[in-house]
This record gives sequence, structure tokens and C-alpha cells, in this order.
Amino acid sequence: MLTTKRFDYVPFERVHLHPSVANHRPLNEAKVAHLAEDIIHNGLLEPIVVWERNPGEFYLVGGFHRHNALRRIRAQNPGYFDRVDVRVVQGELDEIQALNLKLNADRLDARITDYFDAVIFMANANWDKGRIARFLDKNVAWIEDILRFAPGMDSRVRRLLEQGRISWAKAKAICAAALAAPPGQERATVDAALAALPRPDAPRPPKALNYRTAAQRLKKSQTPFRVTGADVVALLRVLRQPQPAAEEIAQVRKAFPGLLEP
Repeated sequence: MLTTKRFDYVPFERVHLHPSVANHRPLNEAKVAHLAEDIIHNGLLEPIVVWERNPGEFYLVGGFHRHNALRRIRAQNPGYFDRVDVRVVQGELDEIQALNLKLNADRLDARITDYFDAVIFMANANWDKGRIARFLDKNVAWIEDILRFAPGMDSRVRRLLEQGRISWAKAKAICAAALAAPPGQERATVDAALAALPRPDAPRPPKALNYRTAAQRLKKSQTPFRVTGADVVALLRVLRQPQPAAEEIAQVRKAFPGLLEP
């Protein structure tokens, strides 16, 4: 069972990389440099996550950019960060791999495609849908959609989804059409759906909402909002993304009545 054993302060050189637990995105060198500068001035404010497979044997699970930033600091400043703050977790290898994938995906700017590998991995490790949903703080229907559409998704559809050029609802519709197509007509069906999408260089509608407008309207609002964490994340996405997905706009409109309207 996956558990946090303790928070500890361990020698940096005792934290190793495990061949089956990796960073699933290429390291962003600009982010590493920024973190190194921040850590050198403010310290390591968020501990890295390590798996203690055996007593005193630590493997990195979460915080790959912070770990590389610390390595860069130590190379330039001998004696710095000889010991580091860690969150020590315990569990079976499949649970540790799932946690690693979850930590890679759990970011405010994460897209649904960031969860595909995690969900598919856990399903292949014989986790039931309910367990996957609880682990990722999602609902079962969301997990079922990923398991239905992600494994056979056309690479072009996935790329558009990753880039934020189509919504998850649109991607599911294209995948559903391909699944329902006669044998041998799947690719042609996807081709037709992609051809019907607006051109990337076509004029885009104005942004739904910006930060300044949102702040002004929230200050003036007398409406008591009762929102969930997911509603707040949807609002942040609408504010952050140049062209937010229709379902995110709908969620913000429902959670924050009047916020999107003049």
C-alpha cells in the first residue's frame, strides 16, 4: 500500500535514479536554471519525493527539476545542499510508478493528455477503475473515457489536444466516429473530421476573460459562490489559456454566475 512514511533530511548523494521510475517529460533547462537560482536564495521550499525501497536506499520519484537544480548548485558551490529535505514514500513498484506519473501530471497547466500514460499504466497493472479514480482524484467516468479513447487515438488528434487546439470533447467525438466507422474506413473518418476543423491561421474569437476583468467583476459581485477545486482550476485555465476549451468556459459560467458576462 502506498504511504508516506516520514519527512526526512538525507544526504543528497543517497538519492538515486531508478530505471523504472523516470521523469516523463524532457527536462526544461530554463526551468532548472530558474529553480537553481530560487533555491540558492530561498532554500528548498518543497521537498523532493523519494521511494525507500529498503532502509536507507532512496530513489527519486518526484521533483526531477528540483533534483537537477540542486545538482547544478552543488557543482558550482561545493558543500552546498549536502543534505536535502525529502518526503519518503513506501509501496510496491507499480504504486511508485503510478505516483511518479501522477506527480508529473498534477500541475495547474496540465492537459488531459498528461494523464493518459498514468491511467493506461495503472489499468495494465490491474488497478480497477475505482482505484485509479481515487488515486488521481478524478471520477470513474473520466477514467473510462481515457481508457476507451486514448490507447487507439490517432497521433494527429493527440497532438492537437496536447497543443490545446481542440477540446477533449472534440477529441472524444473524433475518436468515437473512428471507432464507429466501417472496417478500413477509420483513418478516412479521422481525415474528414480533421479537415473540418478551423484552420490554425483563421481569426480567433476574442479571449473569454482576462485577469484584470475577472478581478474587477469578482470584487463587485455580491453573489456568494460555492465552488469546488475543479471550478477554480477551470477559472485559472480560462484566464491562462489564449483559447480555453468550451467545456472549461461552461464550467466557469456555471460556477461563477455573471463572471463571463459584461
